[in-house]
Amino acid sequence: MKSSVIVFPGSNCDRDIAVALERFQFKNSMVWHKETELPKSDIIVIPGGFSYGDYLRSGAIAAKSNILSEVINAGKKGALILGICNGFQILIECKLLKGALLRNSGLKFISRNIFVKVQSTTNSFFNKYSKNEVLKLNIAHNEGNYFTDKKHLEELENNQLIPIKYCDEKGNINLKNNPNGSINNIAGIFNKDKNILGMMPHPERMVDKILSGEDGLPLFMSLMN
Repeated sequence: MKSSVIVFPGSNCDRDIAVALERFQFKNSMVWHKETELPKSDIIVIPGGFSYGDYLRSGAIAAKSNILSEVINAGKKGALILGICNGFQILIECKLLKGALLRNSGLKFISRNIFVKVQSTTNSFFNKYSKNEVLKLNIAHNEGNYFTDKKHLEELENNQLIPIKYCDEKGNINLKNNPNGSINNIAGIFNKDKNILGMMPHPERMVDKILSGEDGLPLFMSLMN
């Protein structure tokens, strides 16, 4: 399988995601943001980091990069797209996903391990997990507070478009276990066709038992599946 990782000035998780993809034998290409053509890819990844130093608004400048027009076209044609952290912010800025990512409720940058509970497995990204499985992943963001209007929130909830929610280690989902104030404890969302996923936690940081943990591994196994 083939993958493409989009790289912007300020990306800092591009190599991490490349290592994770290559571990599962993806033939990966690193694509600079000024390129105008995408290599043929089974999945396109927009990695975490601080594209353009988060000037104006997180992801706002990156969303206007040359390569994003190709990413948008690919997404509309059904290509698998994964946006992690800043990548999630970029997907929202370029309108591939709906909603907004606001400042964390505590108005501070958060970098720590958290727990999320799997809500849906009938998709290309979480089919190797079990429903209600609790995962330990890492977050590192300043604007991860997801918000959307009531109509869209109902659409997300009713159509299994929220694959993961913040919880505690026992799987309890409530405001106390919400690190950034995200509405309904949302940690990631799909578009209506479930081919585009935006998530704040970093699965690529949890693919090695010795260094961190392996709770991110099944996501890449799901993509291979």
